[in-house]
Amino acid sequence: MTFTGLVGTICMFPLRAIIRLSVLLGIHPNTLTVIGVLINVGAAWALGKQHFMMAFVIMCAANIFDFIDGKVAHETGKQSEFGAFWDSTLDRFSDIALFLGLTYLYASLRRTDYVMIVSLAMMFSIMTSYARARAESLIQKCKVGFMERPERIVLFLIGAATNRMGAVMWVILVLSIVTVANRIHYTYIALNKKDIPRGSNLLTRFIAKAFFWTDDRATLAYDAWVIAILAFIWLTPPDWLKDPTASGLGIWGWF
Repeated sequence: MTFTGLVGTICMFPLRAIIRLSVLLGIHPNTLTVIGVLINVGAAWALGKQHFMMAFVIMCAANIFDFIDGKVAHETGKQSEFGAFWDSTLDRFSDIALFLGLTYLYASLRRTDYVMIVSLAMMFSIMTSYARARAESLIQKCKVGFMERPERIVLFLIGAATNRMGAVMWVILVLSIVTVANRIHYTYIALNKKDIPRGSNLLTRFIAKAFFWTDDRATLAYDAWVIAILAFIWLTPPDWLKDPTASGLGIWGWF
């Protein structure tokens, strides 16, 4: 059992109860998707007003609905191609809403540098999803790269709970760029029937593994990346990143 696997297992206990309740109440999974998006819009508003702990709580609620809609569809036999399209499309809307909330915040703080960082992070986050969708119209599977939607959502939650949103935006931006590059490269390799890069020595193997990510979640390699990211977010002084939202008020300072 890895660290991330343990966290996932613990979180599943209350989620299973919510899934069972939704099934008993007969709530359509597409309705759950819409509810999650609407709640996320509230989280975007809280981010824009710099109420970070409020945003954290709202995002937690929103992502319960975001997670269970597919599970409820499976349990009730209401899975459909349109349901998958609906879920994927509204996921993009939720993602953009959160980024726009931060864009509004940094614009109101007159921090054009972070407006640009958030805008680029949003662009490459959307490109991450687009690159996979477009690639999988050409090849069977293109699930490579570390920074997918679940990782972005968890990072938003961590940034809101710890007042380290500046560091989180840097992590999302850099790793989203790497992930898009991974998917473009992988699609090229697959279409041209070339071998996946493995590296010939310890250094090149490390680079190939880190920047051509193919490991699943809840593995030791995934845990190592998570620990490195959390260490960067928590240990990097906000002053180094010129993070205008960080303060010494602690996690309760934004109520």
